[in-house]
Formats: sequence, structure tokens, C-alpha cells
Amino acid sequence: MSNDTGGIDKPTPKAWFHVPEHGENSNVETRLAALEGYLTPNSRFFVRSHNPTPRIDASDWRLRVHGDGLTQPLELDYAALRAMPQIAMTRAIECAGNARAFFAERYGQQAGGAQWHTGAIGVAEWSGVRLRDVLERAGITETARDVLPVGLDENAFARPLPAAKAMADDTLIALTMNGERLPPDHGFPARLVVSGWLGAASIKWLGEIRVSTQALHTHWNTRDYTLAGPDYPAQPPADGIPITTMPVMSVIELDWNAELPAGEHTLRGRAFSGEGQVRRVEYAVDEDPWHDARLEAPNIAGAWVRWAFRWQATPGPHVVRIRATDENGHVQPESVPWNDHGCLYNAVIAHPVRVG
Repeated sequence: MSNDTGGIDKPTPKAWFHVPEHGENSNVETRLAALEGYLTPNSRFFVRSHNPTPRIDASDWRLRVHGDGLTQPLELDYAALRAMPQIAMTRAIECAGNARAFFAERYGQQAGGAQWHTGAIGVAEWSGVRLRDVLERAGITETARDVLPVGLDENAFARPLPAAKAMADDTLIALTMNGERLPPDHGFPARLVVSGWLGAASIKWLGEIRVSTQALHTHWNTRDYTLAGPDYPAQPPADGIPITTMPVMSVIELDWNAELPAGEHTLRGRAFSGEGQVRRVEYAVDEDPWHDARLEAPNIAGAWVRWAFRWQATPGPHVVRIRATDENGHVQPESVPWNDHGCLYNAVIAHPVRVG
């Protein structure tokens, strides 16, 4: 059914992507300075995979739904999923390790994993079938506790989510991305999109869904994608606190160590929170006080909002800092505690800019 081609399927030109320094060929980071518009084009969407992109033939693909949390097992082919009621939603997917490289800058040592800067995030319009509709067709029971989606990649990536999150209105089995059939790197023929949660929950190349009346555990919610370290108590069998919702975060549409000519510029970026709509974005240049940036429509909860401000750039080195606040009052902090896996770095970043 599948034939691993190795690495990433789509072209990854340097004009659109940064490749992390650790050299893995299954991950590339979007070059934010090259983004335009609200949605991230499929061709420029970051790729984070734990295995090479598989090639799957939709004609013999099946989604198997089973487990003791259902009244009956269910098997659906691609045509059956497409025949079910379809919905569309615009949502962000962000790797929990986005901005991991800044742990090394803050603490003097690298956290393990891909050394992303801030480009491991993207927003697309996804359409497909509510996961809830599939689970209800299989007769999900009141005693169902956890739902385990499993991918068809080489090592069957899998990470559970609670039944309540699986049944949410905006947890989707996506079949299209920005109006096109899912690209291979982004989960064809079907993937989950779990709104507001870490990207690892949005399982690609979906082939199986297990529904259990018991708590479920995999490597990816016990030994990775957890907050583990001196400031985080272990929650056995996990080595720390399993990550779920993504915190408030902002990114600037400039390359790292950007260079600009002197004069007036409009600086732009994007802000996101898995916990609600972003309500405020502030900026500070060098030691200046914080000022409000202008927010631009649309501002979609679970996706992001674009922001902008005018800057009269004078010659010399500068740093630009951005911080966002969401509707629940969560503000980007000045620092975050160390964690062993280098996840959820959402502290304010001093972005270097040299003005010629």
C-alpha cells in the first residue's frame, strides 16, 4: 500500500525554507520573511515528520476504527469519507519544538531535537470530516476515555488524545489543504487536525483509530513531547507533563540576523495562541518602551493574526522584540524554564537587525 521514498516529497528551495542544522532530511522550517498573505501555501508549509514521507494509494487505503470504547468496529475507504458531511476550518499547526534553538541561547546548551528558530508553524484551510462523526458512526460509548490515531508512516507514529478532545467540533479528519488534495508531506490521504494542540497530535497518513476505555500511552506522550526537567514534576508513566495546548506565541517576518537599509520600514509578523484569539501584539526596539502594533483582519481563533508597525530604522545594530497577549490574558513571558525536550519556547525573543 505504501512505498517510502525517503525524506520529503516536495521541493524545498532555500528561498522558501530553512533546513535545521542537525541535518535530518524529514524536517524543513518555513522562511517567514518569504511569506505573503494570511494562509501558508502548501508549497511553503513547514514539514515535521519522524519518518520519511510514505507514498499511499488512495484506492486501496482504509481507515480502521476499533477498540473497546466502541459498540462496533468500522472500516472506511477514501470514497466513504468523502461522501460524509464535509466541513472547512482555518487552523494553525505548530510543532511543539518551534523556537527550540533559543534554549541554547538562553541556557548555554542545546535541548535535544530539531533546532528550529520560529518557522515551524503554518496556517491552512483544512476540510474534511469531523472525527466526532466517524466515532459516532462506530458507536463511541460513554466509557470511552482515550482515542489513539495511528499513522501509516514507517514506524506508525501515534499519540493519544482524550475522548473529549476527539469529539470537539473542530477536531477534523482533513482530506484537503487550502482547497487541494492533501500533499504527501502533509498527510495524504487523510490526517488529523487537532485545533490548538501541538502539531504532533495532528497525526498524518492516518490509517487506524483505536478507542479505549483505559488511558493510552505511547513514546510520544511519555518520553517525548512532554515538559520534563527540574521545574516539571513527572506524571508517570510520563517523564514529565504531556504537552497538549500550545501557548501564546509571536513571530516576525524577518530572517535571523536580518539586514535592512536605513529609512522607514513596515515590519510584519504573526501571532497565535492555542488558548484563544490573540487580542494584542506589542513591539519594542532596543531599549524603547512597548508600543501596540496594528492587528490586521482576519483574526481567527486557533489560527493566527497578522500584525504590523512602522519603524524609522537608523544605521547600526538593533534588536526588535515582540510579545502577544490572547483573549484569556496569557502573555508571552520574558523567559521560560528549561525542559529536557526543548518544547514550548514562547518567551519574548530579541531579534537582531542590522541597519545599513
